[in-house]
Amino acid sequence: MDLVYKNEKTLFVLMLVLSLLAWAVLVAGMGWMVLGYALMFFLFYCFAQSALISYIKGTGVRITHEQFPDLERQIGLCCAKLGLAREPEAYLLQMGGALNAFATRFLGRDFLVLYSDVVDGLHDNPDALNFYIGHEIGHIKRKHLNWSTVLLPAALLPLVGAAYARAREYTCDRHGLAACEQPLNAEFGLAALAAGGRRWRTMNKSAYIAQVRETEGFWMSFHELVGDYPWLVKRMAAVRALGAGREAEQPRRHLLATLLALFVPRLGVAGGGGGALVTVAMVGILAAVGIPAYQAFQQKAAVAGAYTAGLDASAKVERYLSRQGTIPTLAQAGVTAGGSGVRRMTIDPETAVLRVVSAASSTQGEAMLVFEPSMDANKKIAWACTAQGILPAAVPQGCH
Repeated sequence: MDLVYKNEKTLFVLMLVLSLLAWAVLVAGMGWMVLGYALMFFLFYCFAQSALISYIKGTGVRITHEQFPDLERQIGLCCAKLGLAREPEAYLLQMGGALNAFATRFLGRDFLVLYSDVVDGLHDNPDALNFYIGHEIGHIKRKHLNWSTVLLPAALLPLVGAAYARAREYTCDRHGLAACEQPLNAEFGLAALAAGGRRWRTMNKSAYIAQVRETEGFWMSFHELVGDYPWLVKRMAAVRALGAGREAEQPRRHLLATLLALFVPRLGVAGGGGGALVTVAMVGILAAVGIPAYQAFQQKAAVAGAYTAGLDASAKVERYLSRQGTIPTLAQAGVTAGGSGVRRMTIDPETAVLRVVSAASSTQGEAMLVFEPSMDANKKIAWACTAQGILPAAVPQGCH
């Protein structure tokens, strides 16, 4: 059995390409300012994630050979079975009846947190608990937590970001299945998520898997497409099929639901606890960086056309001055006052200063390039270009 879900690698490559393009645009638009925002994010991440880790350490029970040695051995065996060389720091945490587990990462260290109600509910079937442990080890082994910051720009995109998150869950379910001695116990592990810590023992899993047909409808398709997790009935169906040595045939989603989901950005969070705060912070930081960067990108493209037109006009005016000895009008110099990226162009009849108003939008009045002539030491005309109302990142190299 391949431990990586069929779509995860493809989606990862797509996410990586889109994210690198987004980061490149931000760097190009903001220059060294990006480092300031990166530092801001890192500090916020440290505060948010350290709050989660502090809560885990200050509230949970550290699983060691002295404290719950049975769980410590079980985690070690799962790590060995799944090929994870470095065991995560593990804790047992009481979460008010919640049946789950999660993995997280902070400053290069991996943490595995088991909820006490899962451990208690599966006390009679430790192999089913292996599914939970193996699932979270899957996140660590596949380095899902390591890549979260790099992939964040694409993770916010409609469809793609949520699809990658769901693919990761299917991958980790495969790791959970591989950690179990018997495939049936992986189903029991998922049954506990669905029916609770006691009722999972008598739950009819086949009838539960049959509910997968209901996920074809518009609303169930839509809410899965914008969510980070596949429907649990689909996960159960996939685990049963894999246990039998085949791939599950999942029902198709509603086409109109897919079209609607295209307009819903992914704001779900995987990774536990402080991830929500980190994501909210990153959305704000990306907006703070991205909006000015996009404005600078738009302005830069428009200003480039105005700069080219200004260089051409200054050359024609210079030739006229050299031949006639007087300052021409734009028409006399053979200059067309419009053109790509140019809203209008004027020439001062007394100083020959050219003013090229760019078609670029600006929040500081008109975006203008000013070409001012002067005589150099060799009695030749030299032109100095200055910018007004233009973002620093959009100013051409020949201007200051």
